[in-house]
Amino acid sequence: MSETLDIWQSRFERLRANKWFEAFVIAIIILSAVLIGAKTYEEATRFEQALYYFDWAVTLFFLAEILVRMAAERHIRDFFRSGWNVFDFLIVVASLVPLNDSEMVLLARLLRIFRVLRLVSMIPELRVLMAALVKSIPRMGYVALLMFIIFYIYAAIGSFLFAEVDEFLWGNIALALLTLFRVATFEDWTDVLYDTMELYPWSWIYFLTFLFLTAFIFLNMMVGIVLDVMQKEGAQMELESGKGEAAEMQGLRDDVRSMRDQLSRMEEKLEHRREVPD
Repeated sequence: MSETLDIWQSRFERLRANKWFEAFVIAIIILSAVLIGAKTYEEATRFEQALYYFDWAVTLFFLAEILVRMAAERHIRDFFRSGWNVFDFLIVVASLVPLNDSEMVLLARLLRIFRVLRLVSMIPELRVLMAALVKSIPRMGYVALLMFIIFYIYAAIGSFLFAEVDEFLWGNIALALLTLFRVATFEDWTDVLYDTMELYPWSWIYFLTFLFLTAFIFLNMMVGIVLDVMQKEGAQMELESGKGEAAEMQGLRDDVRSMRDQLSRMEEKLEHRREVPD
């Protein structure tokens, strides 16, 4: 009985690792996203029944696919040790909410939208990007805090100086924060600049220094943090897969370490021979 289970487990493992199977799953995920988008058009009401059956076919396929991946593991707990597997499992289970229940139809449609996120777990490069984004959030938080301090200081100054220029833009510190956010995103910020320069010709110093700090320094700092974490995550993925420059460098380090150990053992043997009389 155990031999039969091992045979089926190895078959499921080969199917899970098959590149064509992975490509087919990705194609179904994309097709599912297209299906969700098609339902937003009024013309799709003519094919409502066909789309309904197709939606359930996609749902059953995802269920079968997740069961294959679970069966490919020697122990079921090994499947849930991976956060991405848990993520896929929750999305597939959430997709089982029926669409024909009038009370839960909105919830079911919303849950089916998240099936598109399975592309992240299926494509390794997207996993690296997502992992880098999540891991960079704590470091980006300090930069964001410093940006908020700069925003708050400039908003307070702007509300004191430019309130009589435009009450709608600079009437209080909250409105000034929104105005500075508009300036930082370069959304018609020159209109705000020219309006204030009519009354305060020197106000360009205020805006240029603010843009220099926010748009050029802090945002570039955030980009640098994300790129640094992405580089580390990419190197980690190369080490796990055994491919790429990071894996080659690690292999060289292991070879050098092995040669160093061999040389140390040879030196110990030579010293031992010298100490032992003939």
